[in-house]
Amino acid sequence: MAESERLTVAVPGPMAEKVRAAVEAGEYASASDVVSDALRLWGARRELQSREVEEFRQRWDAGKASGLAGELSAEAVLAEEKAKKAR
Repeated sequence: MAESERLTVAVPGPMAEKVRAAVEAGEYASASDVVSDALRLWGARRELQSREVEEFRQRWDAGKASGLAGELSAEAVLAEEKAKKAR
């Protein structure tokens, strides 16, 4: 495990209550464990979002490079959707 560093943070009252409740319920050994778990989840979510954005960019670039799409107006899109609903 990485070396711990002490930080002091202020959280809104309702969040502090949730942290205390989780510790009192035995879900976590300490408030530090609650915060550490929350930060691990936050980091994992950020990594996932970063990968998803990169994947989207790659697909976007591949789509543009394919040259298959042409100009499309909002009116054409709406007309196509109305036609689909009418079927």
